[in-house]
Amino acid sequence: MENPLKLGWQEFLKLPAGESLSDFHCVEGWSVRDCRWYGVKFITIVDLVKPRKDAKFVFFKCADGYTTDLDLADLLQDNVVLAYKLNSEWLEAPYGGPMRLVVPDKYAYKSAMWVQQITFSSRKELGYWEKRGYSDTADVWKNDRFRH
Repeated sequence: MENPLKLGWQEFLKLPAGESLSDFHCVEGWSVRDCRWYGVKFITIVDLVKPRKDAKFVFFKCADGYTTDLDLADLLQDNVVLAYKLNSEWLEAPYGGPMRLVVPDKYAYKSAMWVQQITFSSRKELGYWEKRGYSDTADVWKNDRFRH
């Protein structure tokens, strides 16, 4: 990375923010329609950090020990956000507050709650559910739930 970054909560809240309106899909088969997420778009973090050219993957570590991984290309979509509000309300702890990743085109286990560390890498590292047989791509539109 050209610009490794460590942000406190107040610093994070000062970053440019945006909104993402999307449906939220669980691998168990339920969805919540028209969620209005508000926070820092992931592309903003990429622009600040400037990952190395060979960084194709991103690994997330969370406060509760949970981990997940995504391809950087999937995180560059305009609807991917590090959210701290949902439907105009501050995100509460049971829903991932104070801040969670939201990746609308992936099943919810890719939308990590209580994110504490984001690592850009040239190699893939599987996260918690991916190591246990869930799909690494988690593509909602292809019903890609389990590793083949």
